[in-house]
Amino acid sequence: MARTVHCVKLGQDLPGLDRPPYPGNLGQRIYAHVSQQAWQMWIQQQTMLINEYRLTPVDPKAREFLEREMEAFFFGRGSAAPPDYQPPSD
Repeated sequence: MARTVHCVKLGQDLPGLDRPPYPGNLGQRIYAHVSQQAWQMWIQQQTMLINEYRLTPVDPKAREFLEREMEAFFFGRGSAAPPDYQPPSD
């Protein structure tokens, strides 16, 4: 049986993650307060950020940027798309 969390992103009681998805304090906060659905939303946002900013995830500066964006996405102002971002057309 999946554990339930009150998701800070979606404002609903939803299935939580199986384990912390990120190391450290931020990972523990996400585990305690973020649903599986919201985590998948972050994965899409992160992928867009990596692609649009041409980030290399192993670069420490890129990782710091993504961590700040993750914190903002879940617990702050949100994570915005780059200014010139055009969503793919279907």
